[in-house]
Amino acid sequence: QVQLIESGGGLVQAGGSLRLSCAASGRTISTYAMGWFRQAPGKERENVAAISWSGRSTVYADSVKGRFTISRDNAKNTVYLQMNSLKPEDTAVYYCAARSSSNYAVTSRAYDYWGQGTQVTVSS
Repeated sequence: QVQLIESGGGLVQAGGSLRLSCAASGRTISTYAMGWFRQAPGKERENVAAISWSGRSTVYADSVKGRFTISRDNAKNTVYLQMNSLKPEDTAVYYCAARSSSNYAVTSRAYDYWGQGTQVTVSS
């Protein structure tokens, strides 16, 4: 069993930056692909970024390419999402997820463990 706890969310002005962290416990996530998802009110949950177990492969939603960076530190059992040039449309609850596979996926049903989410609010 893997427990995931997100942190780093908050209120930021448009153009600002935030760094989300996802700390895992229960077992090492070094063999798990990881993903960040977000869900805005009235919208479906969408994948923002994902990373392979090694960190060598990543994928991003078109809406965040060039602004967000996913990374991982397997020694710390932690995954990060650096978010720059934030826009009001980035406002959502952000979730971290772990997949029992070395390869990443972009669909939520492919992930086995989920955190409770952290709120990100970007003001205009």
